[in-house]
Amino acid sequence: MAAAEITAPPLKPYPVIPILEVGAMANSKPYVANAAMQQALGFPGELVEGWHDKAIAKLGDLLQNYRGLKVYLDACVHCGACTDKCHYFLGTGDPKNMPVARQDLLRKVYRRYFTWAGKWFPKLVGAEDLSKEVLDDWYSYFNQCSECRRCSVFCPYGIDTAEITMAAKEIMDSIGLGSKYTNEIIGKVHKVGNNLGLPGPALLDTLQSLEEDLKEETGLDIRLPLDEKGAAVMLITPSADFFAEPHVYSLMGYAKVFHAAGIPWTLSTHASEAGNFGLFIGNYGQMQKIAMRVREAALDLGARRLVVGECGHAWRVAYSFWNTLIGPFDFLDPDYPLPQHICELTYDLIQRGALTFDKSANDRYVVTFHDSCNVARASRMGGLPGGQFEIPRAIVRAVANKFVEMNPEAIREKTFCCGGGGGLLSDELLDLRVKGALPRMEALQAVVDTDGVNFMATICAICKAQFSKVLPYYKFNMSMVGGVHQLVSNAIRLGPK
Repeated sequence: MAAAEITAPPLKPYPVIPILEVGAMANSKPYVANAAMQQALGFPGELVEGWHDKAIAKLGDLLQNYRGLKVYLDACVHCGACTDKCHYFLGTGDPKNMPVARQDLLRKVYRRYFTWAGKWFPKLVGAEDLSKEVLDDWYSYFNQCSECRRCSVFCPYGIDTAEITMAAKEIMDSIGLGSKYTNEIIGKVHKVGNNLGLPGPALLDTLQSLEEDLKEETGLDIRLPLDEKGAAVMLITPSADFFAEPHVYSLMGYAKVFHAAGIPWTLSTHASEAGNFGLFIGNYGQMQKIAMRVREAALDLGARRLVVGECGHAWRVAYSFWNTLIGPFDFLDPDYPLPQHICELTYDLIQRGALTFDKSANDRYVVTFHDSCNVARASRMGGLPGGQFEIPRAIVRAVANKFVEMNPEAIREKTFCCGGGGGLLSDELLDLRVKGALPRMEALQAVVDTDGVNFMATICAICKAQFSKVLPYYKFNMSMVGGVHQLVSNAIRLGPK
């Protein structure tokens, strides 16, 4: 049977609450991880016998361990403030993609088994037994949440939908129902060190090839060092930077910045991945195991600074979790931020006059900037409120003459997700991803029409991959997206000042 043709929803001048289509996305779900993938992570290989009781027990453990989860499940008053804030609801019209409705898939089970009213008067309080039909809804609709947290910005009680989604995914993994895409990738990191499963010799060959490209472009010996002991900086970047376009152009930009500033640096085979999909499945044990590779590599190589490349959720994990997952970092140089984003490093060098640019090198572009969810709503930069918004934009303005902002209701802390985050960047979910991109595409189309924007910069590997795939569905050129350091790479001037 041929797959259904994927078509993008029509673009509108501004987001419009869609007509409800009950069950429109009920059949959208990722492939289930096979037994080998599950067992490699310590999860059951298939749906276990007695899965119902084990799922309820796991929910009880999570409620005991994470006080916030209970607060989020108890606090909702169904005010409706979040309903039209989700890009997947706006793009699909499926009412179960309203954040409150998606939360209620878990909330009704919580009420049934963990509240007095739900045990005795379930119908009065919206409580429901955990049936196989409910579990199927969990697997479908919790895998239609990118954990972007935009709805939380507008919730008067600050309910974090991402935490509820992560809890549901952790429960499902514990009973043998995990996503192939996320769990296979986590297994690759444990085995090889990166999401791609790229072994050390292949990584070295790739980096040497990029060095040749840089030599041909600049005439200079700009290095992409690997596993060099004693380098001051260890860069941890998403593995997409090693081979995929447009990601690789940002990696070349990082190399040029380090070269221009004379900063000794290295990549690591052992920690050749900034991404941490343990976050997406809500499993802190997996998060810690992945992150521990960074600590181990830094100690082995004698690095004194840790710098994170352009990856949204990687920066959230580094900024918000590294200190408790893999700290203390008493072996690092206390004079530098820990961790430090590559944008912070580049911005500091710009402020000190250590880098020289020819902005006209980017004159073919009218640039706008897409704020990535995990950077915008789960981190900071530069040690100041709003630094995660201002620093990337300051870099863009330093290297390009023409910069335009999108609709203020669709950027900064209100930014719309690219539609592919949260572990949903898989081919079987492409229809969801295309529809989920609708609000960002509408904001982009507006500045294309009014200002001639032809380049959308971002600092997230998933955003770059997602937009490269979905932009053509909306009649945009796929090369319209790229990294901030891609623009830096174009404009930086190397050699004597």
